[in-house]
Amino acid sequence: QVQLVESGGGLVQPGESLRLSCAASGFTFSIYTMGWYRQAPGKQRELVARITSGRTTIYADSVKGRFTISRDNAENTVYLQMNSLKPEDTADYYCNAFLQSSISYWGKGTLVTVSS
Repeated sequence: QVQLVESGGGLVQPGESLRLSCAASGFTFSIYTMGWYRQAPGKQRELVARITSGRTTIYADSVKGRFTISRDNAENTVYLQMNSLKPEDTADYYCNAFLQSSISYWGKGTLVTVSS
C-alpha cells in the first residue's frame, strides 16, 4: 500500500539547520509531484515547497533562499533542507505526493521546533 514516512524533525535553535526526508513506497514515485507542507498550531496547512517530476521547484515566499527541496527517484525519497531556521518555522511538516486532484497522498508528519 501507499506509504509516505517523514523523518528528520526535531528541536533546534534559531539559525540552525535540519534536513527532512520522506520515504515513499507503493506508487510510481518518479511521476508524482512531491511537496512539503506545514501546519503550525492554530493555523491552516500551507505549502512550503514542491518539486515536479521534471524537477521544477516552487517555494513559499517565507522560505525562499533558506529551504531547498530535492528528490532522489532511485531511492523514492524527497528531501527538504532547511537552513537559517526561525521560530516561525515551528510546525508539523507533512510530505505529499500529488498526481491529480483525485490522486494525492499524505504522510503523518514530523515535528520541527525552533526555539532558544
